Amino acid sequence: MDFLIRNAAITDWNDVVRIMNQVQQMHIAWRPDIYKPANDLIPINTFAKTVENHTFFVAETDGIVVGIMEIMFRHIEDSAHVTRDVIFIDSMAVDEKYRGMGIGHLFFEKVKQLKEEEHCDGIELQVNAKNKAAYEMYCNYGFTEKSINMELL
Repeated sequence: MDFLIRNAAITDWNDVVRIMNQVQQMHIAWRPDIYKPANDLIPINTFAKTVENHTFFVAETDGIVVGIMEIMFRHIEDSAHVTRDVIFIDSMAVDEKYRGMGIGHLFFEKVKQLKEEEHCDGIELQVNAKNKAAYEMYCNYGFTEKSINMELL
């Protein structure tokens, strides 16, 4: 199966919402004390801005959207940190039927390409502590832990 990573189009919104809802259901199962069902995970106007800014990408095969990725460009500059420009992967998800087929790695290759084109210093992301499969994929790709979020309930 061949997959294409491309900039999202406004017509992809329903597929994006479908895939985001799959991920939201996983989050609810892991942490019902924090996550709840939500119909509007990405409002159409917000999605339109990411499309316009070229910061939302989809993976497709045979005209079917099977994965999504949103990125943000962050400029870090303050007295405590080295000045850096990073690409932050805000969200990345693959339709449950297509997981394990290398789509995540294709998204990473796209982000690496953007990192070079935009002369960024690094790529960062966060992962839910319960999402062991994603954590392993990130580690296998070469990501390392930068920080760990903790909570006290």
